Amino acid sequence: MIFAKVIGTIVSSQKDESLNGKKLLLCKEVDYKGNPLKSYHIAVDAVQAGEGSFVLLSFGSSARMTEATKNAPIDAVIIAIIDDIQITQTLK
Repeated sequence: MIFAKVIGTIVSSQKDESLNGKKLLLCKEVDYKGNPLKSYHIAVDAVQAGEGSFVLLSFGSSARMTEATKNAPIDAVIIAIIDDIQITQTLK
């Protein structure tokens, strides 16, 4: 799973039939503090996230295990909106 921030919406009038009705969001990978990293991902929204949401992405075959993504040709899904992260230890 990967931390990401939703930075936009993907609009596609022509797509695979199994994607009809699914919201596609552009996500930017971030670290746990919300600092941007290099990668971008397009993910199906399974949790009603919106632009600016701090989210958790799942990839690969795991991305096709939600009710919203079963049997769809996707590689990434938003599986959670992150409200807070609590760090109890620091690594040295």
